Amino acid sequence: MDELLERVRAGYRRIEAREAHEAAQTGDALLVDIRYAALRERDGLIPGALVVERNELEWRLDPQGSHRAPQATGHDLRVAVICNEGYASSLAAVSLHQLGLHRATDLVGGFQAWRAAGLPVEPVTS
Repeated sequence: MDELLERVRAGYRRIEAREAHEAAQTGDALLVDIRYAALRERDGLIPGALVVERNELEWRLDPQGSHRAPQATGHDLRVAVICNEGYASSLAAVSLHQLGLHRATDLVGGFQAWRAAGLPVEPVTS
């Protein structure tokens, strides 16, 4: 698995938490949280991030798909995928590249790095 991650990550530049935050604030990147519900409920949400379960990611972000999210505006969209610790998001970013989203990347260290950097997190509300 480590070799696979190394191979796929060589195909794009990953993003650090502070850079992701700044890019989202300026509208230069769409943050996409693919963590499953129990982790979101336990640890909270990144304000403004689009929450998409991993098994729906490609369907929701394909700009030409019939089930796309409104934020999936085109293949030039810069997407920063966020999982819990930055592993599953790497594979998800590569999958988005295969869909033509050539600016897709993922967050080094995932949500845990975001939180450790002291960036905004809000609780899940019912």
